[in-house]
Amino acid sequence: MKKIAIFSGYYLPHLGGVERYTYNLAKQLHNTGYQVVIVSTRYDNELKEVENLEYAKIYRLPIYNIFKSRYPLLKKNKKCRDLLKKIQSEKIDSIILQTRFWTTSYIGSKFAKKNSIPACLIEHGSTHFTVNNKILDFFGEKYEHFLTNLIKRNVKDFYGVSKKCTDWLQHFNIQSKGVFYNSIDSSEFEEYNQSINKNNENVKIAFVGRLIKEKGVLKLIEAFDELKKNFSNLELNIAGSGPLYEELKNKEFKNNINILGNLTHDEVMKLLAKSDVFVNPSYFSEGLPTSILEAALMKCAIIATPMGGTTEIINSDQIGLICGFEIEDIINKLTILLNDKEYRTTLGENANNRVLSDFSWINTTKKLINTIKFRENV
Repeated sequence: MKKIAIFSGYYLPHLGGVERYTYNLAKQLHNTGYQVVIVSTRYDNELKEVENLEYAKIYRLPIYNIFKSRYPLLKKNKKCRDLLKKIQSEKIDSIILQTRFWTTSYIGSKFAKKNSIPACLIEHGSTHFTVNNKILDFFGEKYEHFLTNLIKRNVKDFYGVSKKCTDWLQHFNIQSKGVFYNSIDSSEFEEYNQSINKNNENVKIAFVGRLIKEKGVLKLIEAFDELKKNFSNLELNIAGSGPLYEELKNKEFKNNINILGNLTHDEVMKLLAKSDVFVNPSYFSEGLPTSILEAALMKCAIIATPMGGTTEIINSDQIGLICGFEIEDIINKLTILLNDKEYRTTLGENANNRVLSDFSWINTTKKLINTIKFRENV
C-alpha cells in the first residue's frame, strides 16, 4: 500500500480553506486505499506531536509563538529534527506540499529531495499574502519570492486548486502542470439535505471564515446595518475565529447580528442549510474558497468578490452574484436578492447542481492519483 505525505502549515482544528482541503483530500485518499501522513505544526501546546487518526497519521512540528495564529515559523531544533527522522522512517512514496508561502513547504521540499521522494506543490493563493500593512506587505512579498525560489530548487511539479492559482504561479516564473480543484464531499448533501430550510421568518445572511479584516467581514456588517434601514426582516450570522473575534463579540450590535465564534464543521453545514444568502466579501488571497463550495452545496444564494477561483464556480448570474469590494456594491447585490425570493431560490438550486456536477472530491482525488509521481519500489 503506497503512502502519501501532505505537508501543510496548519491543520485541523485550525480553521481555513487549506486545512479543509487537506482533510478532505486525506480522507478520500484513505478511502481509495492509500496510507496518509500529514505533517503540520503544533501551533497549540494542547495538540499532540504525533497523533493517529482513522484516516491519517499526523506529525506536528514545533513553531515559535510569534505570529503563530497567522504564520507558522518553524523551530529548527532537536525536537524538529527528531520528528523529521520519524517521518523519514515512514517510508513515504510521494509528497504533496500545500502552497508556497509556508515554511513547512520548504522543509517538505528539502525532505523530499534528500530522500529522493517525488514531490509536487499545490498552490492555494492568487495574490501575495497580506496583513493589510504596506510596509509589512512589502517585506512579505520579498520573503515570499525568496521562499518560493528555494522551493523551486527542490520541486519541479506545481499545480493549483483553481485556474486562477495556476495563473498566479506565472508571477514566480512557474509553469503549472494543471489543476486539482478544491471540492466538496457529495455525500454531505445527502447527510444534510433534510436540514435545508430557506422558509425562515427572517432572511438569514451568513458569513463563514477567518475573522480578519482582509476577509471583508467588517464591510459586510456595515452593509447589513445600512440595509436594516429598509428591510426589517434580516438576520446576519457570522461564524469563525480570528483576531477580530473578541472585538466583534464584545460589541453591542442593535440589528440582529450574531457573532457565533468557532463552529464545528457540522454546525457550519447546519447554519448554511438554514441560511438564505451567503456572502464572501473577501479581498484576501484566495484559491478556491471552501466556504463558497459548502454554501452552494447547502443551496444558499451566493454573493462573492472575484478573488481566486470564485468565478470558476460562479460563472454566470444564474449561479451567483459577483460583487465589487466596496460596501455600496455589497448593499446593491444584497438588495437584488432581498427583493426577489424566487431568484434567491433559483441561484441556490443552480449553485448546488454546479458543485455536485463539477467539484467532487472523488473526481479531484482520482485525477491527483493518476497525475502525481510515486517512488519506485525499492
